[in-house]
Amino acid sequence: MENSSTIECPRHFIAKILHIPSKDHKIIHSVRGPNGGFYLNPKARKLSVSIILLAKGEEGVLDKCVMGLKKCSESKPCPMHAQYASIRRQLIKLYKTKTIEQFALEMKDGVVFN
Repeated sequence: MENSSTIECPRHFIAKILHIPSKDHKIIHSVRGPNGGFYLNPKARKLSVSIILLAKGEEGVLDKCVMGLKKCSESKPCPMHAQYASIRRQLIKLYKTKTIEQFALEMKDGVVFN
């Protein structure tokens, strides 16, 4: 199990970040005390990674303009709108199909960088 020193991040900062998925969405359980910490809710393992965006209040992040323009739309596209449309669809599919458990196993097995 990783701890705050392993990932070179202050313990209080991690606790603050994990508070929202713990309190509001029950994705993570927290236990206080010397052997405490944050633990993934067993039921949450089968949820898609998109729940993380929801827990962070960023579920609409993939709907925004890739260049950050407020008025970008299908009728008035930014210079990258058409090219980003297919990438956006792929990202949405990835977020909806990859489970938290798959994500965690890839990190544990060293398949992806953590």
